[in-house]
Amino acid sequence: MIRHIVTFKLAAESAETRAEQAAWIAAQLESLIPLITEIQSLSMGIDVRVTPANADVVLVSEFADHAALDAYQVHPDHVRVSSGIKPLVAVRSAIDYEV
Repeated sequence: MIRHIVTFKLAAESAETRAEQAAWIAAQLESLIPLITEIQSLSMGIDVRVTPANADVVLVSEFADHAALDAYQVHPDHVRVSSGIKPLVAVRSAIDYEV
């Protein structure tokens, strides 16, 4: 199994705007669960400490194998959602590892 974790540091200056955007991003990514069969699990988290050094939102998802993760990455619904998220993000970081 492959665990795919992505953190997003949002570009908006105000904490209120970042919180609104983080909630929207979480909802958008969670909407992919019924659309992409390769997703075995997907959960979202929003930073509750609002610490400047922290990421604002995190995605934790799991896939059966590398092929399933690759299929998710190019799935049209994932591409659509990612395209809407990218303009809001200042820094994106990801890690994929075997569980």
